[in-house]
Amino acid sequence: MGWLITAVLQVTVVTGAGVFLFRSFWEFLALGLSSSAKVLGPRTPSTPDPRVLPVGAGPAQPAYWSGLMWVDTYGSTRAAASGIRHRLTGRWMGVTARRMFTGRKPSTGVRLDHGITRFAVRVLAPGTALGAIAGALLASAVLVLVHLVMWLLVCAVWLAAIAWVTALRGADKAGALALRIRMKCPYPGCYRAFPLAVHRCPGCGTAHGELRPGRFGALWHVCACGRRLVTVSLAGRDRLAAQCPHCDRSLPAGIGRLRIVHVPVVGGTSSGKTMLMAAAVAGLHATAGRSALEISFATADDRRDVVDLNGQLKNTGWVRKTQGGQPRALMLRITHRHRHRLLYLYDPMGESLYDVDSTRRQEYLAHADGVVLVVDVLADPQVRRSLSADEEELALGASPSDPGPWQTYQTFTGELSALAGRRRRGRLPLAVVVTKRDVLDRIERLRVPATGIGPWLGTIGLDQLVRDLGHRFRTRRYWALSAYAATGTGPLVSEQRRAAEAVLWILSRSGLRVGKLLPKDPRAAPAPLSVPGPRKAPVQDRSTR
Repeated sequence: MGWLITAVLQVTVVTGAGVFLFRSFWEFLALGLSSSAKVLGPRTPSTPDPRVLPVGAGPAQPAYWSGLMWVDTYGSTRAAASGIRHRLTGRWMGVTARRMFTGRKPSTGVRLDHGITRFAVRVLAPGTALGAIAGALLASAVLVLVHLVMWLLVCAVWLAAIAWVTALRGADKAGALALRIRMKCPYPGCYRAFPLAVHRCPGCGTAHGELRPGRFGALWHVCACGRRLVTVSLAGRDRLAAQCPHCDRSLPAGIGRLRIVHVPVVGGTSSGKTMLMAAAVAGLHATAGRSALEISFATADDRRDVVDLNGQLKNTGWVRKTQGGQPRALMLRITHRHRHRLLYLYDPMGESLYDVDSTRRQEYLAHADGVVLVVDVLADPQVRRSLSADEEELALGASPSDPGPWQTYQTFTGELSALAGRRRRGRLPLAVVVTKRDVLDRIERLRVPATGIGPWLGTIGLDQLVRDLGHRFRTRRYWALSAYAATGTGPLVSEQRRAAEAVLWILSRSGLRVGKLLPKDPRAAPAPLSVPGPRKAPVQDRSTR
């Protein structure tokens, strides 16, 4: 009896080894590899791919490495394990081995007729089962190693992608910090800063609020419409249409690669702010025609606003009073020898600086990189008391501002400290522009000198203003000009350039090398003007804001 058991065991071992070596191991290994590969694709073109997750709330498809790569890797490993398990428990153990143990033909399940044949099949059944189990176990071990290597490679790819995304984001942010690019909304009611604008797909117009290296892609994102959108400024992201993420209003193209210089033009009602700004824009264009300076409007709205303003000046010689509580910035692109700036010029109505509450609502002051302070000497009470009757009539004809320069300055500087901080306020360049010089030159006592405008302001009664300017602003410079002569009928180009000097000087303090375009002597003033006095016009048309 012992010899029979030994013989059966030998047959079982030989059968198992044969099944293992020549059939089961290779079958299970091929099955595991093919199951893994089938999960990864390729897919039939124009058919939905179940591996691709829906876009969801975002307009871009997630990058492969950020999600689908893990889904594919897990699916591949699971498919290999599941295929081997089902093949072993199904075809091998549940069908072939069971049929052999019951004396049936393994391929068809038909009961064998001869008893000797049924006995022989039953003797081979244990070896077949053991060979199948051994083949499944060894194939599984090999596949474990294969998939372990695959998981390590996937982790390496993911880490490399994360490092690449981090490097691209860091380079983008470092470039913005080096160029001191801080994006701010130019629209009233918002004025908020934001690290990244919302960009629109040029193909379908869909808004992308996270167009930067990240989970949707490193160098580009794929829009839901299939269009690739670059994610970094150096690659051209800022050429896309952009909008503010807070108020959804459109922003000028290139806002993410241009340093913004915020310059509010501050003064009382009818001090000549609006005419000064119009003169400065015209002066910048005039200067660009004879130097390396390049000027362009940032948006079509800016061009239209300036055309409308120039139309008023051409028809009446004056501009209507500024309306609205908070101003929209007039935006200009300025380039000088490969250096670029995006200039925001703010023209608030004079009433907004009457008191602390209204001034505090001028939130753009918190972003100011320089200030143009418009001084209407004829609005100061002490100056007016020193005038004769004829001189007083000239002053009234020039529509003195309300309030006077000292009151406007006090309200403005107090809230500027609250909004921007006292230390930052002290570092801001302040351009002090005395307006209505054409009228001042007709009053003997107020005639503007060729040099020393600051000391001259002190001698005519504004000494308190000059002292406080020296105390609060370490960097300041004075100009005197006639905005009417620069913008009225038959404008003087020399006065327009003079108005532009104040803006260019502030731009030069931001690092734009336009210092050579300014007069060498900072105290120099143009020769006295010989322009007619203010024309008789209705009050509503004579505001020189």
